Amino acid sequence: MKIEINQSKNKKQKPDWDECGFCKFYSDNMFVTEWDDKKGWYDARIEQYAPFLIDPAALVFHYGQEVFEGMKAFYGVDGKIRLFRPEKNLHRMDETMQRLAMTNIDTDFVLEAIKKLLVIEKDWIPPVDGMAIYIRPFCIATGTHLGVKRSDTYKYFVILSPVGSYYPEGMKPTKIYVEDNYIRSAEGGIGKYKAGANYAGTLLPGDEVMKKGYSQICWLDAKEKKYVEEVGTSNIAFVINGKLVTPSLDRGTILPGVTRDTVIKLAKEWNIPVEERDITVEEVFKAAEDGSLSEVFATGTAAVISPVGLMRWKDKEVIVNEQKIGPISQRLYDEVTDLQYGKKEDKRGWIQIVE
Repeated sequence: MKIEINQSKNKKQKPDWDECGFCKFYSDNMFVTEWDDKKGWYDARIEQYAPFLIDPAALVFHYGQEVFEGMKAFYGVDGKIRLFRPEKNLHRMDETMQRLAMTNIDTDFVLEAIKKLLVIEKDWIPPVDGMAIYIRPFCIATGTHLGVKRSDTYKYFVILSPVGSYYPEGMKPTKIYVEDNYIRSAEGGIGKYKAGANYAGTLLPGDEVMKKGYSQICWLDAKEKKYVEEVGTSNIAFVINGKLVTPSLDRGTILPGVTRDTVIKLAKEWNIPVEERDITVEEVFKAAEDGSLSEVFATGTAAVISPVGLMRWKDKEVIVNEQKIGPISQRLYDEVTDLQYGKKEDKRGWIQIVE
């Protein structure tokens, strides 16, 4: 399928890079393609970023057929644009589309489209260490019907936004609250998929936690409410007795994060013992109290590594590593970001150069 290029002729004024925050501004152009059960994918194009018309009866509004991804591109110290393991994100999105009874898409084609869009929008990529351009592919159901059914038409987009740090505190350790009332996902559901439906139910609990003075929410399993699963929109990891411990993906309730996978691979490469297993919140707090818990951190595309300095569960509160970033967290952050910005040679095949 050919990608038609119809660039915007009305260029926006770009923000000062230090005003970007996280996804406040959007670039001039976007990628769009459409699906029809009878025609397949068609009309792939790069065009002006703009609002679009959609029927009020579109199934995305009524039965939630919507999926998305989150990726970044970086200006390296050599002036080249880099993507970090983008095929992993696009493969995960394709799996999510299939789970939500949507169609699938050629991920190689989408990656080609993203690269074309990045070249066109290269001036929107901040040439600043610690900043990037956020890439948001998403797909929505556009078929019209008020009965419960899968859509027969879809629209797939990629939009871009220059970004700085995801958390206002940057790499300063966050405070997290262990939630034992609400749940995020359950076995047999869609917890491991990147669908909008997974996030809507987390907004109210997240707001309540923020009002209590915490940065993020730590989710427990739905069945017993004792096993740690995720923190906010990220995966979570603990360093206990020198071992990197992270919740197992076996239940299908946890998003298989690309950064999570990267961290596991790096830790194993560095001969740090890794355990992917169930871990109870009680075990975490006991380890904090007896001194065997040395680090806690979240992993994700948005923040890469986000150290945790304080955890609260019921009436208990523990400080982690004197609320300082730990050596393993720092080493992981440095390794990943050095690769993303071209400060280190990529020997693992994780970087794709955009030309």
